[in-house]
Amino acid sequence: MAHPASSASSAANRPSGELVKGLGLFDSTMIVVGSMIGSGIFIVSADIAHQVQSPGLLLIVWLASGVITLIGALCFGELAAAMPHAGGQYVYLRESCGPIFGFLYGWAMLMVIETGTIAAVAIAFAKFSGVLAPWFSPSVWIWKIGTFGPWNLWFGQLGPYDVGLNRQNLLAILSIILLTWINTRGLSMGKVVQNIFTVAKTISLAAVALLGLAFATVVARSANFTGFWRNAGWSVMHPYPPDHSTWMIGTLTLIGVATVGSIFAMDAWNSVTFTAAEVKNPGRNLPLSLAFGTAVVVVLYMLANLAYLRVLPLSGDPQGATALARGIEFAAEGRVATAMTQVIFGPAGAILMAIAILVSTFGCNNGLILAGARIYYAMAKDSLFFRSVGTVNKHHVPAVALVAQCIWSAVLCLSGTYAQLLDLTIFAQLLFYILTLAGLFILRVRRPDMDRPYRAWGYPILPALYILMAGFLEIQLLRYKPQYTWPGLIIVLLGLPVYWLWKLAGKSPSQA
Repeated sequence: MAHPASSASSAANRPSGELVKGLGLFDSTMIVVGSMIGSGIFIVSADIAHQVQSPGLLLIVWLASGVITLIGALCFGELAAAMPHAGGQYVYLRESCGPIFGFLYGWAMLMVIETGTIAAVAIAFAKFSGVLAPWFSPSVWIWKIGTFGPWNLWFGQLGPYDVGLNRQNLLAILSIILLTWINTRGLSMGKVVQNIFTVAKTISLAAVALLGLAFATVVARSANFTGFWRNAGWSVMHPYPPDHSTWMIGTLTLIGVATVGSIFAMDAWNSVTFTAAEVKNPGRNLPLSLAFGTAVVVVLYMLANLAYLRVLPLSGDPQGATALARGIEFAAEGRVATAMTQVIFGPAGAILMAIAILVSTFGCNNGLILAGARIYYAMAKDSLFFRSVGTVNKHHVPAVALVAQCIWSAVLCLSGTYAQLLDLTIFAQLLFYILTLAGLFILRVRRPDMDRPYRAWGYPILPALYILMAGFLEIQLLRYKPQYTWPGLIIVLLGLPVYWLWKLAGKSPSQA
């Protein structure tokens, strides 16, 4: 078994000619911003509103998610600057907790977290394409394998899952294939696409926020800002789930379980660490891009939700004939941003918002695809994945890793909806964030002399706070959303026999 220090040494001594350092501070920041802003900010506020039933708590959920995300990014800056290698978080876990934890992270990223997110964003892209071209319908099947579930297990209901190829997920798969091809053509092409789409969608999201703040409606002001903190007292007990009332939970617990959507919408900020070997002056640019990019997105998300509250009432009539009547909670198919622009611009608002979300999701997936493949590349370099995945093509990018990621993401597009894929990813992702931040403490103790161009601001208070907050969320998700959290945990644990089988096959970390 290789010692973490020896693994770091071997990584540092690898030839640098395989991956090209072509990402500056602006490029790195665009990867952070572009990977974070997808479709979530335009959709998930409806589900959060349904859970919290309070304008004030809606903003608190987003604020809590923003705080935990920003703390995580600031802490990751130290690890990224100290270990600027391809694979990012995989490397940090390998060096702090051991090769098996690095493998489990890479396994989970390949099986569900990264590929599941790529699939979910691609399905969202296809879903909003249907606004412009109704031909891309999820109800028109090209090849339906069948419907699986629902399974009524002791911890809740799973499914039903309609599995097969329909027109909507066909477009989703084609978008993944196109972006994968673009990124096999070289880092420069991938970053140009990323920069263009990220700038465009950042401007679009800022415009959404400004429009909402400028065109407030009398109905929304009266409904949302009179009794702004209703149902938000510390002693208030809330029925959960709101439409079944299985439990009565406190306000703090409600905030915790409601953050699934908002944390997912803010996730992927760590994507830039996967490309660390290709970042110029990483000791400076990686921490700065993580801090700047995350802060920009958190501010924009808070402003967007405030804008929603100024135009749409939080709750409305689920059978309402207009977007204003349905409100945030019952926005058609959860499209809160579309509902807001419809109130402001009429029917043309739906078209404008669909275009903005298409730009956003396409750019988001480009960043996820570009960065994610570097994880599997790094694993292969450590002999923890097929050797061919650790090679680069003539354009100095890990083409085999990109193709492998593309294939599995396409398979996941056949097996679930946007919401189902979202719920399966966030628990596992938070688990590895907790382990990585714990690794920050471990490395400070075990390797105090490690070169650290940047030291995490607020250490040890902020990383400890992150672990406490994320741990609290994980416990609440296990208690109140077990039908989604347990499958994610099981997928992670299935990596253990795979790891040991890989070792038995003579491909152990010590042979890297």
